[in-house]
Amino acid sequence: MKKIVIAILGILAFLIFIVVVLRFVEANTQKIAVIYVNGVISDYVPYVKKISTARKNKSIKAVVLVVDSPGGAVGSSQEIYRALEKLRKEKPLVVSMGNVAASGGYYISVPANVIYANPGTITGSIGVIIQHVNVKSLLNKVGVKVENIKSGKNKDILYPNNDLTDEQKKLLEDTIKDVYDQFLDAIVKYRPIRKEKLRKYADGRIFSGRQALKLGLVDKLGNVQDALEEARKLANLKKGQYQIIELTDDKGFLDKLLGSDLGEKINNLLNIQNTGIYYLTSF
Repeated sequence: MKKIVIAILGILAFLIFIVVVLRFVEANTQKIAVIYVNGVISDYVPYVKKISTARKNKSIKAVVLVVDSPGGAVGSSQEIYRALEKLRKEKPLVVSMGNVAASGGYYISVPANVIYANPGTITGSIGVIIQHVNVKSLLNKVGVKVENIKSGKNKDILYPNNDLTDEQKKLLEDTIKDVYDQFLDAIVKYRPIRKEKLRKYADGRIFSGRQALKLGLVDKLGNVQDALEEARKLANLKKGQYQIIELTDDKGFLDKLLGSDLGEKINNLLNIQNTGIYYLTSF
């Protein structure tokens, strides 16, 4: 039994030694990190975590954000936007737009030092929308009556059994206009376009990448490889002397091997980031 325990401890010590060596090599290799934002933007936490990891990791010299999103929640978009602002202050940030980078997808792209879009990328859709579905007539037809017991007259303002009053519509419009104005301010903070000129085009319409370039909403036409090369230049990295990595949500090697609790403790002891790092390629 003692021999088995000693063997297990020996294997564990060897694995820790290997991780320490890999950690040392990893920490001394310059990198460009790639972060993917795909689909509707709702849960911002995973993205903010990756952005924070990229910002704090000294071996990461630049970040390419690959955006393929039609937008999503305002608050989540603003959380990601703010995290990217902090990142930009410390290292170059380049955005590569895929099929769609519209509404919230465009919002989070704005803080980049350089924005790339494909000629046919769908972007823009700058605006804010609140939907109110009224099913009161339908409920009446089937004999269902719903009563809302509320603390104030506007607490059920968006409930589907509520008829909006003119006053309530005005309240919603004022809120939308305020959030819309925040959207415009976020854009003009980093884009070479005046707010009043932007307002003419920021009516919810979409643009192709080529149209967006003419309006100053993006900087260059190109794909993700072009964005990676731009990031390399901005970070002053020499060809052949850096790696491209993808930040993922996967658990680290030790987490998978030893179990999440023990793996996490060793990761913390060795100061290893919990966000997964996947090596794409090297140049």
